[in-house]
Order: sequence, then structure tokens, then C-alpha cells
Amino acid sequence: MTSQTTNKFSPEVRARAVRMVLEHESEYASRWTAVQSVATKIGCSPHTLLDWVKKAEIDSGKRAGVPTDVAEKLKALERENRELRQANEILRKASAYFAAAELDRRSKT
Repeated sequence: MTSQTTNKFSPEVRARAVRMVLEHESEYASRWTAVQSVATKIGCSPHTLLDWVKKAEIDSGKRAGVPTDVAEKLKALERENRELRQANEILRKASAYFAAAELDRRSKT
């Protein structure tokens, strides 16, 4: 199952933090130092902010990976597929049950 985590930061704050890292990255010795500086200012973990930056780069096509919208659609399709398989299994069992009941009814008459 999926873990239930709370999103402490709004999408606007995340986007602003990512923008700050990308805009001011050249002022620091490395991306990591830029991330650490911005993370301290907004109050999140540097690793979390680095993940946000990487995700933003994937979504914009600057980095290889599955964009967020595609990942969400895939997740929804997988959930729908799982639900349909469960419904098919229920219908298959019900069909077998009623077929057996019909045969039993016919044999008694």
C-alpha cells in the first residue's frame, strides 16, 4: 500500500523554491550548495528540495524520466485495471455458481 504523508509545503512554495535553486545555482560552487542554502531558507530538508528540482526538470523535459502527469495517469490506469480484474473475477465466480445451481435444478426435475 502507499504511505500516507502530509504535504507540509504548498505547490506554490515548492515551485518558488525550485525556481530559486535554478535561478541562483550559478552563484554557488555546486547545485548541492544552492539546494542547501534555499532549503534552509524555506525550512525543508535539502534532499527533499533536490527531489523537487529533479522532478521539475523531468516535467520540463530537461532530464530523462517519467513526467508527473504521465506517472499519475499510469497509476490511475493500473488502479482501474485492478478493479476491473476484481469485478471480472466476481462475475466469473457468480456465473459458475449460477450455472451449477441451474444444473442441480434441472437434474432434480
